[in-house]
Amino acid sequence: MAIIVGSGDYRYRIIEDWAKLPSGWSFKEVGAVGCDKNDNVYVFNRGEHPMMVFDRDGNFLRSWGEGQYPRAHGVHMGPDDSIYLTDDGGHFVRKCRLEDGKVLLELGVPGKPAPYMSGEPFHRCTHTAMSPDGDSIYVSDGYGNSRVHKFTPDGKLQMSWGEPGTDPGQFNIAHNVCCDPDGFVYVADRENHRVQVFDGAGKYAGQWNNMHRPSGLYLEPGKNGRMYIGEIGPDMAVNIELPNCGPRVSIYTHDGQLLARLGHAHAGLNPGQFISPHGIAVDSRGDIYVGEVSFTNWGRRVRAKGEELPLGLRSLQKLVKVG
Repeated sequence: MAIIVGSGDYRYRIIEDWAKLPSGWSFKEVGAVGCDKNDNVYVFNRGEHPMMVFDRDGNFLRSWGEGQYPRAHGVHMGPDDSIYLTDDGGHFVRKCRLEDGKVLLELGVPGKPAPYMSGEPFHRCTHTAMSPDGDSIYVSDGYGNSRVHKFTPDGKLQMSWGEPGTDPGQFNIAHNVCCDPDGFVYVADRENHRVQVFDGAGKYAGQWNNMHRPSGLYLEPGKNGRMYIGEIGPDMAVNIELPNCGPRVSIYTHDGQLLARLGHAHAGLNPGQFISPHGIAVDSRGDIYVGEVSFTNWGRRVRAKGEELPLGLRSLQKLVKVG
């Protein structure tokens, strides 16, 4: 029986075991996902083969990046057959060639973080985005900083904004970043439970609320594109079983109006339930790919209960639009 999540115009069928991994391979957990113009899927994961590439049917095509990425975190698809990879454990961003992972540009010094909360790039950076004109690269620097950095396409730092806190323009884990066609910058301010919106110079322009720990962002290209947000939900012993707070995938209009929520009242291991929707991509047909850092977040859950991690913990789901 097909497993369907969502309702109305936003119903999706879960494709179980979509990714056909080579024998003996595993993702461990998936930090981020991206889709190219041919709907090939790039799975940036924390296993032995950091970048695995599949066609839209889940057939394995190739891998690259072995031994080069300590902790996969963010993916941004570049406009020129390139991909931007953000590694929070290594404190760097790399622009790579899609075909083989050849590094075309590197921001940050691998293994050498800036001082904690110094505001200087990077201390456990989280994600990367490009302005619509291609003139700027934005990097959310979220775990050991509370900043967004703006670079030129050749890697020169132009400016930075943000500081720790809860007021407008402040961050409590800037976890993801994306840009719309008008040049506005959206930042998943995870532990403040909001998405903040800025202009391209870092001027505060508003915020979206009523979400729980937003982590993954995907904004459809073009005018009036919808925003897909992965909310990773509770992970503390005091509220870990609280219903209706995620984990889930929420879909919004371009101006922040909620359209749908996908998932169940609680975290779970069954298809259609989520554990930790950390990275999201949507292909040209509207199918959704959700990468989950399952070992990290389910590990917190079982430790709180004194249990063991289950075997075969899932880290990637594909949701196909119904109708």
